[in-house]
Amino acid sequence: MEENKKMQTILGIDENVESLLCYILGWITGILFLIFEKQNRLVRFHAAQALATFLPLSVIWVIVGMIPLIGWLLVGPISILTLILWLLLMFKALKGERYKLPIVGNFAEEVANK
Repeated sequence: MEENKKMQTILGIDENVESLLCYILGWITGILFLIFEKQNRLVRFHAAQALATFLPLSVIWVIVGMIPLIGWLLVGPISILTLILWLLLMFKALKGERYKLPIVGNFAEEVANK
């Protein structure tokens, strides 16, 4: 008998799928899964990383967008890079990887282990 059993999640679905769902609405779903998912450390890691990554990016996007001319030119590239990062993190989560981003990855690790 194989010991390849995955941890239970609050939604009762595969932990990889629930980890992906942490990123679906960025920091909003990150907060929700941090509040409700108490046991599964992989899901909590991805929820914390979604929160710590996409909340600051959202704030930066809004602030930069308020800057006339230069800010308006920077919003496009910031949006494209955010989209690429979002897709990468969802892909890694679905594969079951604990892909740690610089800076926020350590924060996410700490939160997941609490």
